[in-house]
Amino acid sequence: MHKFSLAFIALITCLVTLNAQPKGPENTVPNLKKVVIVGTVIDNETRQPLEYATISLYSHKEEKIIDGTITDINGAFEIKVPKDIYDIKVEYISYKSYQLKNQNIQSDLNLGMIALELDVAALDAVEVIAERTTVEIKLDKKIYNVGKDLTVSGGSVSDVLDNVPSVSVDAEGNVALRGNGNVRILINGKPSGLVGLNSTEALRQLPAESIEKVEVITSPSARYEAEGTAGILNIILRRSKLQGLNGAVTVNAGHPNSAGVSANINYRTGDLNFFNTTSYNYRESIGHWYNDVSYFDVNTPDLSEKRNWEDTRKGFTTNAGVEWYVNDSASLTSAIVYSNNNNLNNSVNDIVQFDKVNNTTSTSLRLDPEDEEGETIQYSLNFTKDFKTDGHKFTFDFQFEDSDENDYSLINSDGIDSDILTTYEDQENILLQTDYVLPIGEDSQFEMGYRGNFNNRVTDYIVELLNEDTGEFEVNAGLTNVFDFKQHIHAVYTQYGSKYGKFSYLLGLRLENTRTTLDQPTSGDFKKKNLTGLFPTVNLNYEISDDESITLGFNRRLSRPRGFMLNPFPSRSSLTNVFQGNPDLDPTYSGKFELGYLNRFGDFTLSSAIYYQHSKNVITFVSKETGEIVTIKDKETPVVQRGPVNLATDDRYGLEMNLNYSPTRKWRINTDLNFFQLKRDGEFNGKDFGADNFTWSARLTNKLTLPGNIDWQTNMDYRAPSKDTQNNRKGRYAANLAFSKDFFKEKASLAFNIRDLLNSRRFQNEITTDSFTTLQDIQFRGGRTYNVSFTYRFNQKKKPERSGNFRGGDMEM
Repeated sequence: MHKFSLAFIALITCLVTLNAQPKGPENTVPNLKKVVIVGTVIDNETRQPLEYATISLYSHKEEKIIDGTITDINGAFEIKVPKDIYDIKVEYISYKSYQLKNQNIQSDLNLGMIALELDVAALDAVEVIAERTTVEIKLDKKIYNVGKDLTVSGGSVSDVLDNVPSVSVDAEGNVALRGNGNVRILINGKPSGLVGLNSTEALRQLPAESIEKVEVITSPSARYEAEGTAGILNIILRRSKLQGLNGAVTVNAGHPNSAGVSANINYRTGDLNFFNTTSYNYRESIGHWYNDVSYFDVNTPDLSEKRNWEDTRKGFTTNAGVEWYVNDSASLTSAIVYSNNNNLNNSVNDIVQFDKVNNTTSTSLRLDPEDEEGETIQYSLNFTKDFKTDGHKFTFDFQFEDSDENDYSLINSDGIDSDILTTYEDQENILLQTDYVLPIGEDSQFEMGYRGNFNNRVTDYIVELLNEDTGEFEVNAGLTNVFDFKQHIHAVYTQYGSKYGKFSYLLGLRLENTRTTLDQPTSGDFKKKNLTGLFPTVNLNYEISDDESITLGFNRRLSRPRGFMLNPFPSRSSLTNVFQGNPDLDPTYSGKFELGYLNRFGDFTLSSAIYYQHSKNVITFVSKETGEIVTIKDKETPVVQRGPVNLATDDRYGLEMNLNYSPTRKWRINTDLNFFQLKRDGEFNGKDFGADNFTWSARLTNKLTLPGNIDWQTNMDYRAPSKDTQNNRKGRYAANLAFSKDFFKEKASLAFNIRDLLNSRRFQNEITTDSFTTLQDIQFRGGRTYNVSFTYRFNQKKKPERSGNFRGGDMEM
């Protein structure tokens, strides 16, 4: 597959290169005589040299860029070009550009000192955009600009997502949107190896500094894949298209022990734009998982299981590529992503049994050190062709990725090595996608496209148990297995949007065919499914005024079970509490209506929505006794299994409100409220699992610029208690605090943040079944953490501007 992907990329590149070569005699007789142009670029007020200023030379006749360069540390530049007539342009961020038109250059030329003036209007515009709001509203999405959130500096993507309105991240790193965990996570609009085999681990490895923004898409149009009943989170990584060399470097360190460095760099000259983002991070953390089980049967001993762990994560990720502007209307982008992560988890499982008959206790100690290594390599190619009419566009995407993840664990029970667990996972994924956008008149647009996603994943799980008679480890055939999972998806879509006065609409229809194969050679089990579904989308918008609008959306979506949910072999991290997948799972289908309201009045911006969602074949995790018994310290203990089933039908009603208040440029308050009612109807093994639960969440972000231009930011969030048939989750409250100060004319920033300020981010749950109750207390990240980070930028604005360049079909509100 590697050879195929490389050959494919090389072929496409060669074809486009040959097609782009100019024809005719002028291409066969080079102009050997060149002249040298030199000069120095300085600041008009300070008279200091400007490093990385961009000098571009355009053909006067064709108005096409011929060559370019950047200034050195002394502001000097030198460029060699053939004799001709040129337009010369000198540019530097936040400065007014300098131009020389119609220069007939027949000999060496010294332009001398070129003094650039600050563009005050541009500076004000950047500041206003940066401080006015953290959320942009579009017809089918909200865009959260990450660059202004101080509390995530030095953190990971998981930290970023936990601060995004409507999004939450639980103790195990699982992401939910409006309380619904069936959310699809994309990188730059596509599934990515950066998310990897284990998305929660990958999101903790990717640094926050690599993200430009997060798109929260609760009412996706037909352009997007139908996966994710809650919606889509699209993570956009940083990449600049500014002329010349620009970038930023961030280093951070924290307590508990953590350190990292990340850098993004771009160099654009002429028709080429080179980009790279590279990061390395090291992080230690502690956590716990406490599980107290009380059995109703008086003869069954109660159980207290306390698992404490120390985690050490090391991760390296790099994303490099080149964007080639073939001509004024076409571009070709080729990129490669490489990620290598290592996670060492030292887990201590302390089990205490309480015999209710004779009031005796027994203890057992289980050590589970797990060494996990993961590697991902991804190649991608994008071709974009813009036609003469604005918005008329054709795009083609190819992506191939190969992800490997290997886990090794030697379990020690009461001082004796008892189990060796080894897992080898390999995943290959190919993505083919093409989109065509055709404007019709001034206010209408037609779009169509195809998407093919071909995923193959093999999990080789090996369990070796100690033979007490021989003292040797032997493979246990009953627990060892190979799980081969294949999922091939073909999709086509079409959508049409138009605007009549203050009313606009976007209507779409998507067809997806899913072919899934589950093969277990070790057990001889083989399952095959072929499902086809239609997924309509409707998005309507009415502009009451320039500052007030109403939206109405409907979409049908599905949530396919992931590979680990289908694997029927149980986990071995605990003898008494095991996780086991279900190969008979079917996708969850849902239809959702959403009515939104946006109003900007004075210093306030209100964005709100009420929504209703009906879901069938809902995948829910249930706990039950397996009937199996394990012996711990001569005490027999039942085994509790937790796993997924297609349990129920859900009706979810909700109200969401987001209010931004910006009384001054130095003060901004953002609040986010989400209320929802969940009604569930279903049963499992003859037991009614129906539920009727109301819960809510709230988030407050306050950012204030203190004297001395020190930025102070506080984030607070509260998740109210929630309840269903088996689970009674307690409410939780958490707060983050951060300070930031700029130096060297905003080229550098120093930030300090404290996450989980009150050491209160703990997840507590009570599970009730017919035969037992369980009290859970989970603290994944080990409480309060401190982090300090330093960022230095060169030839780059401190805060990115908003961009209106979204792929066809988006209608800005």
